[in-house]
Amino acid sequence: MALGFFKKVFTFGKEKPGDTPAAPAELTAEEKAAISAESEPKGRDEDLPLAEDPVLAEKMETAGGPSDDLSPEDLSMVPLDLLEAEAEEENAEANAVTADEPEAVDESVTVSDSTSEPFVPVLPKGFAAAEARAPEPEAPAPAEKLSWFQRLKAGLFRTSSQLTSQITALFTKRKLDDETLEELEDLLIQADLGVETALRVTDTLASERYGKDVTGEDVTKIMAAEIVKVLKPVAKPLALDLSHKPHVILVVGVNGTGKTTTIGKLAAKLSGSGLKVMLAAGDTFRAAAIEQLKIWADRTGSTFIGTKLGADAAGLAYEAFEKAKADKADVLIIDTAGRLQNKAELMAELEKIVRVLGKLDPDAPHTVLQTLDATTGQNALQQVEIFRNVACVNGLIMTKLDGTARGGILVAIAAKHKLPVYFIGVGEGIDDLEPFEAEDFASAIAGIAR
Repeated sequence: MALGFFKKVFTFGKEKPGDTPAAPAELTAEEKAAISAESEPKGRDEDLPLAEDPVLAEKMETAGGPSDDLSPEDLSMVPLDLLEAEAEEENAEANAVTADEPEAVDESVTVSDSTSEPFVPVLPKGFAAAEARAPEPEAPAPAEKLSWFQRLKAGLFRTSSQLTSQITALFTKRKLDDETLEELEDLLIQADLGVETALRVTDTLASERYGKDVTGEDVTKIMAAEIVKVLKPVAKPLALDLSHKPHVILVVGVNGTGKTTTIGKLAAKLSGSGLKVMLAAGDTFRAAAIEQLKIWADRTGSTFIGTKLGADAAGLAYEAFEKAKADKADVLIIDTAGRLQNKAELMAELEKIVRVLGKLDPDAPHTVLQTLDATTGQNALQQVEIFRNVACVNGLIMTKLDGTARGGILVAIAAKHKLPVYFIGVGEGIDDLEPFEAEDFASAIAGIAR
């Protein structure tokens, strides 16, 4: 292009702008012959130094310069800004052509898209791809909640396993005779089922299978059936006379039988059904009992009434009844201090509470519940007898059946006192207190699936 040509002119030309180049001198014949002879190729001696270029000096000065056919006007000076403008114009034209023409695509190059397989590099020797991280294990599904019978059976496992294993050992390859019946009777009494229940079981077994081969499974089935007959009459719901507002429930029992916790669980059931419940902290001998009952009242949405430590429990019962009546509460549950049945002065105070409530309402307390600890065994029989005489107990709640091998005591108590058994507990949870069912209890204690 013109730019390259003019660069050559400025680099190598000797003429100045405006000068007219002189015509070259005519060579003589001798000069032409000499030049022709020197231009022929000749051999070169390796030992000789390189000779200077034979081209004449004047020829060297114009070598690469403009050819002789250029006119003087073509050799005139061109302004620099014009050259730069021409160069920019040429670049713009080249870019326009490049933009219009589609870019050539190298067919040997593979272009991957999002749907193609991911590129996996080949690692050099001495390297290895790290193993893919195993996915995090999914969180285990929450365990299915056990039914009440499953929880009851689990709670009575120690009682049933000990009893059934002894029965099975007794009736291994033996016929039913008098000696075997006597051994079975002793075994059932030692299991706290009571003399009455033991005699019922042995009498039924003798009438049906005497002189025959008997297995442990046969005995446990007969035992469960007889236990149901004993428990069926006492398995009753707790009746609330809501025509009395409030219906007063007085809870009594020996220290450690779970009175306060049982009150909280009862309040949860009653308030959950829409009844208005009030809790009175009548155990004024223990600060912990007052605080514990306050917590249960908050959890169950019940009204709480308490007094200072060491205050008169009968006076608190009076205030609680008046407040419950004014607030139109449906149920008033009164806690009492845990008293040992052999402490006459403490039992006299319990009698006082009953008398005070009777003055406010001739029928109050409408329900007197006694809590029993299943772990106490035969001692629970004596507790029921004494509290029944002092506080007119008319219903029982058996607790802590899950922590003992002496769960059969409930059968003995039901057979002797024939008091209603309203609820039983197999744990500390709020759902671990359930209405008493004779068939469920008999099947669980005999280890029979239902």
